[in-house]
Amino acid sequence: MCGIAGMFDIGPAQSVAQRQLRAMADAQRHRGPDGEGIWAAPGIGLAHRRLAVIDPAGSPQPLHSSDGQMAITFNGEIYNYQDLRQELIAKDHVFTTAGDTEVILHGYRAWGADLLPRLNGMFAFAIYDDRTKSLFLARDRLGVKPLHYARLGGDRMIFASELKGLLVDPGLGRTPDMRAVEDYFALGYVPDDRCIVAGVEKLPAGHFVRWQRGQVPARPQQWWDIQFTPVHGRTADLITACRRHLRSAIATRLVADVPVGAFLSGGVDSATVVALMSETMATPVETCTIGFDGPLDETRYAHRIAARFATHHHHEQVAPDDFDEISALAQIFDEPFADASALPMVRLCQLARRHVKVALSGDGADEIFAGYRRHRFHLQESRIRACLPAAVRRPFFGALGTLYPKADWAPQRLRAKTSLLALAQSGPEAYARAVGMLTPELRTRMFTPEFQRHIHGYRAEDRYIAAMAAAPSRHPLDQAQYADLKIWLPGDILTKVDRTSMSVGLEVREPMLDPALIGFATGLAVSHRIRRGQGKALMKQAMAGHLPDDLLYRPKMGFVSPISEAFRGPLIPLVDRLITRSILIETGWFDRGFLDQIVQAHRRGRADHGRLLWQLIQFDAAFSRLFHPDSGPQ
Repeated sequence: MCGIAGMFDIGPAQSVAQRQLRAMADAQRHRGPDGEGIWAAPGIGLAHRRLAVIDPAGSPQPLHSSDGQMAITFNGEIYNYQDLRQELIAKDHVFTTAGDTEVILHGYRAWGADLLPRLNGMFAFAIYDDRTKSLFLARDRLGVKPLHYARLGGDRMIFASELKGLLVDPGLGRTPDMRAVEDYFALGYVPDDRCIVAGVEKLPAGHFVRWQRGQVPARPQQWWDIQFTPVHGRTADLITACRRHLRSAIATRLVADVPVGAFLSGGVDSATVVALMSETMATPVETCTIGFDGPLDETRYAHRIAARFATHHHHEQVAPDDFDEISALAQIFDEPFADASALPMVRLCQLARRHVKVALSGDGADEIFAGYRRHRFHLQESRIRACLPAAVRRPFFGALGTLYPKADWAPQRLRAKTSLLALAQSGPEAYARAVGMLTPELRTRMFTPEFQRHIHGYRAEDRYIAAMAAAPSRHPLDQAQYADLKIWLPGDILTKVDRTSMSVGLEVREPMLDPALIGFATGLAVSHRIRRGQGKALMKQAMAGHLPDDLLYRPKMGFVSPISEAFRGPLIPLVDRLITRSILIETGWFDRGFLDQIVQAHRRGRADHGRLLWQLIQFDAAFSRLFHPDSGPQ
């Protein structure tokens, strides 16, 4: 796991300033505290910060081919590199290192872009080929590892793992992309196909791009997509196959030359990882848990799993008023990021890094096995939609939803207003709203007419609707999962894990995102994904006997922090700043009366606007740092 950066002239080759390359690498020092490498030639420069996990004493980067015609800078891990290495040796390729980086370099020489489907791993890399005067950039299937790039004023392309690696270049302008602001307040994050800094792009997950000197920069090409190819078989056989896929995915991610452990939240996904790691490893698994005092704390379940599998368990309880890392989030994420679970995630990564250098997580299971509550709701609503013509359904449920009182205080099953309004909409429109944080109606109230003019009618929800329409399946559940895997997973979940773990030099691996496991899980019949109101149905059946039933079938709680109450207590100064001294007011994009209204309603306990306040605070901090760096401490 590492940080990469570089620059490439698409026009006439110019000299490359190594000092600039070093600055780009140094801005990402946290991603690779174990070493650095810089290489430059006319028109090309590559930089690398290394977190040594495989072949720690070898595989220096940027790494060159034996004839000097190719060079690579690589971030990630290739789990099947030993198999690929043997295949390449059989083709007379000669290796000088023991790591996975050289396998990519030789593989690209042998197969070109066709190498990518052969790779089982998480990766973002750049290969310069002097024979064709081209630079090839590629990113893994689901975007576990990030890659940002931009074209500067002339003919120079720059790239880096994180946005901060580009920001050190004085040639990069700093103008906000207004559509990214709309995206952020709708979704809670800036999605993977956009950047808050105009002119900066992120190479999409499952894509590559090849730039060639003397040619107009090419657009990214997709090399992988989710297929939902049906998987058939008897239930008993599918359960066996599921366990086999899970075991294989976890076993391949244990290969490392440094200590490996696991996150353990107390939920099904992380418990599954720990259970199967314990079967595979000869020594006790190092497990790490973070807890918060309060009713949503899950540490008692984590302790049960740790005891059941005799792990070497590390637990840290965080006080409800411990928000010391808030000020660091804008630095860690660069762009505004409103997932409040980033706070405990920082603490968890700090704890894990004290004991291991690599940690396995359960991220991705909900996306591939349909484990979110919204998946169940969407499936139920879709069945109702299929029974009623839109001409009847829309006015009937629309009228009921409008008349039904809003009851945020009520138990979830009694909050019918949202469901009624959803049934009045198309499936994709309703699902796009379900995954969002702030509805279009609230955004209309919050943004000023000036902001609305800037975005020219653009709506963040349309991204989800388009993704569901593009899904290679017409089943509503497949479409919802497809959109989550393309938008939510890389934009929120994987961004959160990558940035928080890399901020402390920890590598996190996600076995649930193994390509074979993804193909198996997304190909299951709907009844094997959602059954009797339970998501991840077949996965839970596969883990029966390994994990206790009360853990397998208890309600999903998620990774949360008690942020709402803090905005009525220790974090009141941050809330007050929103309507007095924040950048939000200076932009002219936000209705000050609306902001004052939600602040006062939350402080006085008349409503819970904790998530929106958190969004606003994170936006203010990130926006100030990016576009008003002299505005004072954030």
